Amino acid sequence: MTTEPPKKPSVLFACVHNAGRSQMAAAFLTTLSEGAIEVRSAGSQPAGKINPSAVEAMAEVGIDMSSEIPKVLTTEAVQESDVVITMGCGDECPYFPGKRYEDWVLEDPAGKGVESVRPIRDEIRSRIEGLIESLISANR
Repeated sequence: MTTEPPKKPSVLFACVHNAGRSQMAAAFLTTLSEGAIEVRSAGSQPAGKINPSAVEAMAEVGIDMSSEIPKVLTTEAVQESDVVITMGCGDECPYFPGKRYEDWVLEDPAGKGVESVRPIRDEIRSRIEGLIESLISANR
């Protein structure tokens, strides 16, 4: 009798533009979970490109987001995720019963310089570290 390995938990970060906060969160989760968690990010009204100050702030901590592009939030992405973390998209994010939802209230880095984005980046990293711990311990 073979037992299947536990299913990898999946997380979706959703915001309006998918250009700053959700991209930084996805990059941190991808890097810090070392592949143990499936990661998605999307926006209800995706921007044309990633926030350059967010890219620079993440590069300072060794994470390259320069090739990322904002993606549109789909119902399928929400359905396929175990945890949905919203960052200011409010009622534009689809809701499905039985999913774990968290709303992270974070300052929007849009239009800010890298010095203003650093504290947002650091807050996101701290929340990601807690999220990883909760997902890994729940999956044991």
